[in-house]
Amino acid sequence: MDLHADLGESFGAWTMGADADLLDVVTSANVACGFHAGDPLTMRRTAAAAAARGVTVGAHPAYRDLAGFGRRFLDVAPDELAADVLYQLGALEAACRAAGTRVAYVKPHGALYNAIVHHEAQARAVVEAVAAFDPTLPVLGLPGSAVLREAERAGLRPVIEAFADRAYTPAGTLVSRREPGAVVHDEAEVVARAVRFATEGTVVAQDGSVVRVDPASLCVHGDTPGAARLAAAVRDALAAAGVTVAPFAP
Repeated sequence: MDLHADLGESFGAWTMGADADLLDVVTSANVACGFHAGDPLTMRRTAAAAAARGVTVGAHPAYRDLAGFGRRFLDVAPDELAADVLYQLGALEAACRAAGTRVAYVKPHGALYNAIVHHEAQARAVVEAVAAFDPTLPVLGLPGSAVLREAERAGLRPVIEAFADRAYTPAGTLVSRREPGAVVHDEAEVVARAVRFATEGTVVAQDGSVVRVDPASLCVHGDTPGAARLAAAVRDALAAAGVTVAPFAP
């Protein structure tokens, strides 16, 4: 099972996340590409730090929304969105090459990630950008999402991921961050959910129903307070459960 976190989300003098500590724990890093967070220096430093630790780097493209941290839906035309995603992939790849590594997969961020669960046109736009950039790159998403269907249709590798620290709806989507309980903060609960994802492939939704996910990768959000400690606890629990923790896209 892969264990990843969203990293590189500092911007200029504004610092977010415990990236160095998380990179000592995770097997993959979703690196912000400058549209919701991150800047050229942050991207370069994060790519270099990941490379030094043997952590796989993935691109974390978003809507062009620094003020909203990419967590607001934008009704972007598909051709514009495809160009924006392609631009972000190229920017991060340049930083990765300078660090002796490469972009190995793509995981959209925030509102874009949630939109392309159902928004067919934007899902196609994201997949078009990835295919144009490198058709060998896997794309992460929720099970049953439009973006994973489009990725498979385009010949890309669709990869299902799960969120150890987010609440789920009975439909298998993430509870909106605008709703109470959307983010799970209790360490014991996050750890238990992670182990269940890895060993049973399921999660208990907010209404108590059991949802099948069958993920190949688990996410712990880098901007959650105590994220590095949480990720370490998850990794230790996975190992104790007999789960091998390794990147899905080495």
